[in-house]
Amino acid sequence: MATSRLEINFIRLLSRCESLASEKRNETEWRLEKYVGALDEMLVALKKSPSKPTPEILTDYNRKVDFLKGLLEADKLPSPAEKSLANQFLAPGRTPTISSERTPASKTVHIQSKARCAGEMRKELMSTAVASSGSLDTDLRHRKSIPVDERQSAAELDTILQHHHNLQEKLADDMLNLARNLKNNTLAAQNIIKQDNQTLTQSMRQADMNFEKLKTESERLEQHTKKSVNWFLWLMLIVVSFTFISMILFIRLFPRLR
Repeated sequence: MATSRLEINFIRLLSRCESLASEKRNETEWRLEKYVGALDEMLVALKKSPSKPTPEILTDYNRKVDFLKGLLEADKLPSPAEKSLANQFLAPGRTPTISSERTPASKTVHIQSKARCAGEMRKELMSTAVASSGSLDTDLRHRKSIPVDERQSAAELDTILQHHHNLQEKLADDMLNLARNLKNNTLAAQNIIKQDNQTLTQSMRQADMNFEKLKTESERLEQHTKKSVNWFLWLMLIVVSFTFISMILFIRLFPRLR
């Protein structure tokens, strides 16, 4: 079936949105949000169109639009950790939007977004560590000129700072463990889906083999039935012929009395 004008415009706008999503969105943030809103409206119209594409293509279109909407929502989160966690749950499209793409653009955008969030998390952790180490160095320089009471207060402050530093390290470790667990769960889910697909493929092959066997047995049964009918027909002909000849002989041998 030929591609409608609405679907062509939808594909062009979708490709443009994916191109904008792959760029730094400091200046194009508002454009991308407007484009994705228009894209969602065009998808609704495309689903209601008489010349709409196949259900598989519509599902992939819907998946790509939901991915772009989720990407915008993730970018609005305040912390890099929340952005990274939200990006983990995004599902990009599985097929290229335009024929010139070797890899689906939404997958490339997803990889870039995850790398950007990881970089922001790394910068945040590094800036926190540098600030903590700088404050500790300043305290050590002025410690000799501070009286005993103030030194005790400084020691308590050092303890508090060390406690906060330990909490930050623990939080960073928890975030890394969470990311690692998410990755392991994703891999496990992929393996389960792959095994289910293999089982389904084997079941379909077995069903096809059973169908072929059933078809062969049906043909053999039909041939056997035809042979049985033919033998019965010949037997009836022989009986009728024998009866006819017997009647003629009976009439010849025993003529009617006058």
